[in-house]
Amino acid sequence: MDCPVEERLIRGKVAPMAGVARLDFDLMGRILTVHRTVAGAADIEAALAAIGMRAERLGDDASGDLPADDAPRLTRRQAALLGIAGAAAVAAEVLAWTTHTDGAPAVVALAVLSIAAGGLPTLKKGWIALRNLALNIHFLMSLAVAGAVAVGQWPEAAMVVFLFAVAELIESLALDRARNAVQGLLKLAPDTATVRGADGAWQDRPAGAVAVGDVLLVRPGDRIALDGVVRAGASAVDQAPITGESVPVDKAAGDTVFAGTINGRGVLEVEATSDSRHSTLARIVRIVGETQANRAPTQRFVDVFAQYYTPLVVVMAVLVAVVPALFFGAALAPWLYKALVLLVIACPCALVVSTPVAIVSGLTAATRLGLLVKGGQFLESGYRLRAVALDKTGTLTCGHPTVTQVHPFGGASSAQVLLLAASLDAQSTHPLAAAIVRAGPPAGAHPAVPHIQALPGRGARGAIDGAVYHLGNQRLMQELGAWSPAIEAVARRLEDQGHTVVVLAKGMAVLGALAIADPIRPGALHAIGRLQALGVATVMLTGDNARAAARVGGALGIDNVVAQLLPEDKLGALRQLQARYGAVGMVGDGINDAPALAQADIGFAMGAAGSDAAIETADVALMDDDLGKLPVFIAVSRATRRILVQNIAAALAIKAVFFGLALAGLATLWMAVFADVGASLLVVFNGLRLLRRRF
Repeated sequence: MDCPVEERLIRGKVAPMAGVARLDFDLMGRILTVHRTVAGAADIEAALAAIGMRAERLGDDASGDLPADDAPRLTRRQAALLGIAGAAAVAAEVLAWTTHTDGAPAVVALAVLSIAAGGLPTLKKGWIALRNLALNIHFLMSLAVAGAVAVGQWPEAAMVVFLFAVAELIESLALDRARNAVQGLLKLAPDTATVRGADGAWQDRPAGAVAVGDVLLVRPGDRIALDGVVRAGASAVDQAPITGESVPVDKAAGDTVFAGTINGRGVLEVEATSDSRHSTLARIVRIVGETQANRAPTQRFVDVFAQYYTPLVVVMAVLVAVVPALFFGAALAPWLYKALVLLVIACPCALVVSTPVAIVSGLTAATRLGLLVKGGQFLESGYRLRAVALDKTGTLTCGHPTVTQVHPFGGASSAQVLLLAASLDAQSTHPLAAAIVRAGPPAGAHPAVPHIQALPGRGARGAIDGAVYHLGNQRLMQELGAWSPAIEAVARRLEDQGHTVVVLAKGMAVLGALAIADPIRPGALHAIGRLQALGVATVMLTGDNARAAARVGGALGIDNVVAQLLPEDKLGALRQLQARYGAVGMVGDGINDAPALAQADIGFAMGAAGSDAAIETADVALMDDDLGKLPVFIAVSRATRRILVQNIAAALAIKAVFFGLALAGLATLWMAVFADVGASLLVVFNGLRLLRRRF
């Protein structure tokens, strides 16, 4: 099951069966999913066998990978039969040309040998198509061979069968490259893992047998078998297979790691947080498989077009064969031959295969780059985006307050200010206090503060080594009489930049001011610049205050900033953007972004790595929270669109040229095979270019 030609054959046989509600086709993975209301699959397997296909039932836990012996390859038997078929066909052509007769016994014998060696599979499939009234390529080729024999063109019949057999093999191997690109994702995670046993000893187990909570030993250079949390050790981990990050990420105790990523030089002990069926990698592979059932608009158009195009051309070929002989007294054989050439050229195989190969290649390329696209329709329609709306907190910024600057006063050092401030805030749960504690030294290095008094709305007070310290806002400092013009100048400058200012004082002497802000996400500036270079307008939609929004928008060069929006306001703002620009994308990370994400033409989710919700709900998930993936997605979408247009144009142009040659009597059957198969191979290899391209 390689292309929509076989899909239609299967659909016509299986869809009418009792209890069948829906059929889902994964052509690249060669998987048919049957949704039915009755139990059992024996009747479905029998129906598939009746149309020449052997079905292998997959279990519920199957990954979807093909058995090794089903992968297309040139066996010794195939090579021998093709060699015999080719040699006999060439010999028949040469003998017919030298003797000037196509019906000599030796020519007929060589042609029959060639057809028997290389053409029986095609003729068998043609007979199955005839029984099921399917106008596919095998039926058309079988009809062409029978017609050539009927008019005495034995060498032509042999050459047509041989060329078609070779071309089918080449096309099968080419399609297998696209299939392997998708299924290669399955091989990222190792089959075994080293697990700590009940006795504390390390032992190797199949990855599928590892349970949540088990501790894994990951040696230098090993691939990590399951999602987990580092419990001991430190190392740099190459997360490119999952997130697309080009630089290894440092990991230490408490950090999250993903299945399929590659450990660096350190040894890690990792506690599994998922089993093999529910890891981030497993979800990605499942989603990639499901996306192939979601057909892109161009693919749906081509499939509908082919349903009407093929019968129309068959009727045209019948008229070409019959009308000149019946109404104009022309000889039947030449016009019958022209009709057979038309039938071979008419096959829509190149047209229908032009879209799925390009879409699957584009989806695979996007996945390798850390973009999880939920369907071909989103990949193809991404080229239409003319504006992207972005949330601020957690999208353009890191999503949590951070100490960005420390300004010491009165001879104190920055390190001393941070140490004292972190000690006073160590027991507080306020977000600003948490930011100060994160910026300070480790918890064990803090001096003891036995009695801390919270001052609601102002800050905190505590005694350290007998001295009283205050940490808080301007109001608290003014109450203490510690506020001065020098501190006022520093605070005003920081606040104008969008920072929140917290001041530390010992008695009435100010020791330092700490500037706290939600920092801009690394890479955001480059991402916004690339989007604008691609001609995509950028708009910030945020519920934050106007001053903070303006600071971030100005720093990033965003085209338009709209602040202080409730979730329903974001929805209205997005609709206004769609009315202005047309297709608009939305990037968000929180529940408050959900209405706007649903309204957008394409919704992009942040925080996808390890997040079930993001992967399941978004149209496109950014696996490593890297906004730089946004312009990459648009570039991949535009490249995919260009290749789709090129493929369809090439397939139709080649057919149009050979239609003219056939009607003029300048095209032969073997030329028609070259034209049809050549067009198919052209669109396949053109689609595969997406797998090699850099974005």
